[in-house]
Amino acid sequence: MNKSNCGGCCCGSGCCGGEDMSQINKRRVVIDFLYLDLSVCEWCQGTDKNLEEALAGISNVLELADIEVILNKINVTSEELAIKHKFISSPTIRVDGRDIQMEVRESRCESCGELCGDDIECRVWVYKGEEYAVPPKAFITEGLLKGIFGHEDTAYEDKEYTLPENLKKFYNSMNEKNKSVVRNR
Repeated sequence: MNKSNCGGCCCGSGCCGGEDMSQINKRRVVIDFLYLDLSVCEWCQGTDKNLEEALAGISNVLELADIEVILNKINVTSEELAIKHKFISSPTIRVDGRDIQMEVRESRCESCGELCGDDIECRVWVYKGEEYAVPPKAFITEGLLKGIFGHEDTAYEDKEYTLPENLKKFYNSMNEKNKSVVRNR
């Protein structure tokens, strides 16, 4: 028996054998956080922290709007995963498949360079005319809200994907480093 057949009680989820009606009408929004490394890369670590804080800051708004957020943290560890996720630069934040910053700018990332043993460039974020290695929480908050509530841009096209040279370089360097470690054992 579901809630509509049990006199309209409001005891909560599972009452009278019914489903939790609050989950049925919720809109789901998928946020993907794609990154190369959270153990060493300060840029990815900072972005992760600011993303978590931005989500916490807008959680009441999302709850009032009956929006359920599904946050996927994806460690893009190989070319195959990069191709699967159409990864363009690290780190990346997407709302329902759309990057919160369409323009990609990169700068030398010492953390990822140390990780793989090569010069690697990672994403820099442009906010109010300034470049940041770690996107400010306000920038992420604005990007999330625009992505969730600002769907007037229906002309979004899924462009053909080619693995960027910088990511190829990173994965090749990581593979060589890992082979070297195995050989030296």
